Amino acid sequence: MKRACGLYPQIVAFENLLLASRTAQRCKRFRNDVLAFNFNLETNLLTLQRELLSRSYTPGAYKTFEIFEPKRRLISAAPYRDRVVHHALCGVIEPLFNASFIDSCYANRKGKGTHKALDHFVSLAKRYRYCLRADIEKYFPSMDHLILKEIIRRKIKCRDTLWLVDLILDNSNEQEPVHQYFSGDDLLTPCVRRHGLPIGNLTSQLYANVYLNKTDHEIAARYGGRRYLRYVDDFALFSNDREELQEARDWLAHGLSEIRLRLHSVKTQITEARHGVSFLGFRIFPDRIRICQSNLRRARHRMRQLQCNYRYGRIDWLDVKNSLQSWNAHAAYGDTFRLRNTVFNSLVFSRC
Repeated sequence: MKRACGLYPQIVAFENLLLASRTAQRCKRFRNDVLAFNFNLETNLLTLQRELLSRSYTPGAYKTFEIFEPKRRLISAAPYRDRVVHHALCGVIEPLFNASFIDSCYANRKGKGTHKALDHFVSLAKRYRYCLRADIEKYFPSMDHLILKEIIRRKIKCRDTLWLVDLILDNSNEQEPVHQYFSGDDLLTPCVRRHGLPIGNLTSQLYANVYLNKTDHEIAARYGGRRYLRYVDDFALFSNDREELQEARDWLAHGLSEIRLRLHSVKTQITEARHGVSFLGFRIFPDRIRICQSNLRRARHRMRQLQCNYRYGRIDWLDVKNSLQSWNAHAAYGDTFRLRNTVFNSLVFSRC
C-alpha cells in the first residue's frame, strides 16, 4: 500500500488555516471564544502557523461536561484555537481515509449521514428475514491509542503530520475508565495502555471510522457488503439464515477483541425483521417505520425545556422555531404524521 507523504505544508498553509477557522466557527460565530479569536484573526492564524512550523504548538486544556441523553457520556471540548488545528488537519488527511471506506459506512461522511443509513437499513429489512444488530461497549473510551497510531501509519508516512497526529492524541484528556482484559494481558495492561478519545473532537469522529475500517472490509468480503452497514459503532448485518448471523456474531466478537474492543452483551441481538429492529432512533418494520419510545420521551423533555426557557425569556421565538422544525424534519422520516400532530397540538408557548 502506497503511503502519503508531503502533507504537512498543505496543513499549515495560511489558506488552509483560514478555511479551517471558517469551518470551525459554523453555528458558533457569536460565542465569546470565537469572537475573541476572530478579533485578531490574521495575527492569531499567523501565530498558529508559526508554532506549527516550528513544532512549538501545544494543545490547551479541555473543558469537560456530562450529558445523559440518550445515555451518560463525558463530552470534552477543546479550546477554539485547537479546534481550528483539528479542522486544518482533518481537511487534508480525511480524503485519504475516506477513499478507503466502504460505501455502507455512513457516519461523519459527506454525502452520507443518518437518513442515508436509514434508507439502506429499511431496504434490507424488506428483503431479509433476520437482522444482526451489534453495538460496541463504550466505543470512544475504549479505542486504543497504540493500535490507532499503527493504523494511521499504514496510510501516512509524513513525519511532521504524524507528529501533529500524535500530539493531539497524546494531549487528549483522560476519558471514563474502561478496564477490559484481552488475550495476552497481564493484571496492569488496561492501566498501562492509553485508550479513549474525546467525543467532542473532530479528529475523534474521523478516527471512529478509521479504527473499524479493516473490520468493515472483512465483513463485506466474508458476508457481502450489500447487506451490511455501520453507523459509528452500530453494526447491522442481514440474512435469511439465522445460523449464519450467529456465526457472524461470534466471528465479529473475536475480530474486535484483536483491536481491544468488545461487543455490548445486551444491545447485540439477532431479531426477525417482521418484529421490528431499532436503529438510529427508529423502530423499523418491513412495512412501516415508528419512532422509538425512548427517542420520543427525550424529544418531549426537550420541548418542555423549550417552553420553560421561552417563558422566562432565555431564548427567543426563532430559537424555538428552529428547534421544533429540526425535530419535525427528523421525525417525519417515519410514519409519524398523527404523532407529530398530537405533539405539536399539545404545545403552548407564552411569555411570563
